[in-house]
This record gives sequence, C-alpha cells and structure tokens, in this order.
Amino acid sequence: MEVRVPVFATLGCRLNAYETEAMKDLAARAGVSDAVVVNTCAVTAEAVRKARQEIRRLRRAHPTARIIVTGCAAQTEPATFSAMAEVDLVIGNAEKMNPATWARLTPDLIGVTEPVQVDDIMSVRETAGHLIDGFGSRSRAYVQVQNGCDHRCTFCIIPFGRGNSRSVPAGVVVDQIRRLVDKGYNEVVLTGVDLTSWGADLPAAPRLGDLVGRILRLVPDLARLRISSIDSIEADEALMQAIATEPRLMPHLHLSLQAGDDMILKRMKRRHLRDDAIRFCEEARALRPDMTFGADIIAGFPTESEAMFANSLRLVTECDLTWLHVFPYSPRAGTPAARMPAVPGAAIRDRAARLRAAGDAQVARHLAAQVGTTQTVLMESPRMGRTAHFAEVAFAADQPTGQIVTATIRGTQGQQLTA
Repeated sequence: MEVRVPVFATLGCRLNAYETEAMKDLAARAGVSDAVVVNTCAVTAEAVRKARQEIRRLRRAHPTARIIVTGCAAQTEPATFSAMAEVDLVIGNAEKMNPATWARLTPDLIGVTEPVQVDDIMSVRETAGHLIDGFGSRSRAYVQVQNGCDHRCTFCIIPFGRGNSRSVPAGVVVDQIRRLVDKGYNEVVLTGVDLTSWGADLPAAPRLGDLVGRILRLVPDLARLRISSIDSIEADEALMQAIATEPRLMPHLHLSLQAGDDMILKRMKRRHLRDDAIRFCEEARALRPDMTFGADIIAGFPTESEAMFANSLRLVTECDLTWLHVFPYSPRAGTPAARMPAVPGAAIRDRAARLRAAGDAQVARHLAAQVGTTQTVLMESPRMGRTAHFAEVAFAADQPTGQIVTATIRGTQGQQLTA
C-alpha cells in the first residue's frame, strides 16, 4: 500500500502523543510524503520490544514508504533501530521537534540525509511547548509545560531519552490555554516528564503551584484544570493552597510513588520515604476531603523481598489510592538497577497481579461510594464522560460531547459509574 500522507504511530506516554501532534504539523508544513513515523517509548525493555514489533508490522503494511523512527527509544538506542532492515532513518527527541529536520525529508533530499540524526539530548536547554495548541478530544486538551528530568532514579532510562529538565515559560502556557478555551475546550491537563520540577530553570525559579495559580487567575473561563502526574515530595506550598481553595483544580492527583518500602525507595534513589507519601495524602485530604489519588508502583524491583513488597501493597490502602498504574519491573540496560540482584520473573508477575487486584478493590470501593451522589461530568463522547475525580460515567441517553453536565449516579458497571 503506497503512503502519500505521512502515517504516525505513537507508543508510550501522553507527552509522546503531544509531540506526535506537533510532528504531524511539522511534516505537513515541510511537504513530507510517503513516510511512516514511529514515535517510540523507552520506559521498559518491553516498550522497546513493542516498538520493534510495531516497526516490522508497519513495514509489512506499507512496503514502499520510508520508515522514520524517533522518540525515547530512538534517542537511547539509535543503533538498535538503525540496524533494522525495515528502518530508513532514526532521529532523536530534539531533532524531531526541529522544523529543519522535516524540511530535509522531502523526497529529493532523502539521498543526502544521514541515516541516524541523534545528538546529545543533555545539551538541549529549551522545550518546544509552543508548537501546538494542545491535543486531545473535543472536551479535554493536553498542554506540555515541561520536558526532561534532572533526577537519576536507578531504574529509569528516561532522562537519557529526554534530557535535563526544562520548562515552558508561564506566559506561553497561559496564552496557549486561553486559545484552547476560546476554541471551546472545557478542561486542560498540564503534562511533562517531571511536572513538579517546572520553573526551576526559569528566572526567579517559580514553582508548579505558581503556574497553576496564574493559569486559574488569568484564564477565568477555564472550567477545569487537571495535573497529569506529580512527585509528591516536591509539591510546593502554592500548589497545596490551590488544592485547598481552587474548585476548578480537579481533586485527582496521580503520584509517582514507585514503592512503599523505605529500603527499596533508597535503592531506587527516590527522594521520599513511605511516611512522606502517607503524610502527603493525609495533608491533601485534610485540605480537600474529596481528593482521590492514582499512583505508579513497580512490582519486583531488584532485591525486593516478600516483606518489602508487603509494604508496597499496604501503601495502597494506607494512602487510599484509587487508580493504580502497576509496572512489573524489567531491567533497562545502562541503569544501575539492571546490575542489582533480580527478583525471579514468576514472583514479579505474582506481585504485579496482587497490586492490580488491590487497585481494583480500591476502585470498586470508590465507585460504590459515589452511588446516589450528584456529579459534574465532562462528556468525552455522547454516552461517556468523567467526573472531577476522573471516574468514567456511562449514560443511558446521549449527552452533548465536550460539555460539562450534572448527573445523578445510579449505580456501577465494572469500573464505570452509571447515570
């Protein structure tokens, strides 16, 4: 099948999806054609395997197209992808956001293009958050405000794919959100790699809470502001104040916890201990009693004993977590954790299953508590929307997509509320 308009495939996080939208625009402006672009993820070894699998599938589907591989896995493992017979070009995470890169990809210049264009991501000092006015459904837009990470958790390859932390200036963010609201978006989600580090590289070193306050103050018509994920130990006073006083800031936070055992947290080189996580959740709920939390937790990190895992499992109820993202540990070459004594694969899978079961029980308990309440729901499709706490709601009759409706919760169905 011949490709005229470029085909894009995205693996991994919301930030990757955001950047794919920017690349679509850059490719269109440059007149790129007959190409397939694969935006890869490097968070786990499994993610890299899936990227290779997707590339082979796309080559079979589009035998005459040029296949261009980019994203975090391309940045960290360019040789892996350039060695694939299916791949024509590998470009890095900085290069993919550069209009000049796409200008060189027109058919008459492809013969002089270097097959690998991946430079030192650590030398990048700015992030391209201004390239597109968000992306998402008709109801919710995602806005990149930060990229990269200055931390070096022992399991994580992402800083080597994304570079050091860099922030989009607050004025640029506010202007972008104003345009989104003018286009009819009722909810904006702030995204980044290490969101709570926003501002550290900007003049006067503002904090994430300052950005949140500025957005809500200067964009009064924005109905809902949501934060994608935070490192709770880095939550600043202004953010906590916004949690307490700003009803337009949604009462749901996704926490980068990773584990609930102090020794494992230290071996991960995290910046918090289990008591810090518990204390944050208690403080946030004291400020806003209806606050709900999601969390990332890794099952089977190297050296994790059954007793250590039990501490992580207990954290699910001690922090009253509702929405879990469970990651069975897989080693990433080049990270310190990959050299630590491994947990057997069967134990990793068992622990991941137990964490997911605990998370499912928490979701069921949370949803049951909503029955009979009145909720404001942002409609994502005619019969499905989400509450302020990010719970899905299924409707028996069509509702206006993109609008916020008031609904009485009648019951539950699986992991959805019904109205």
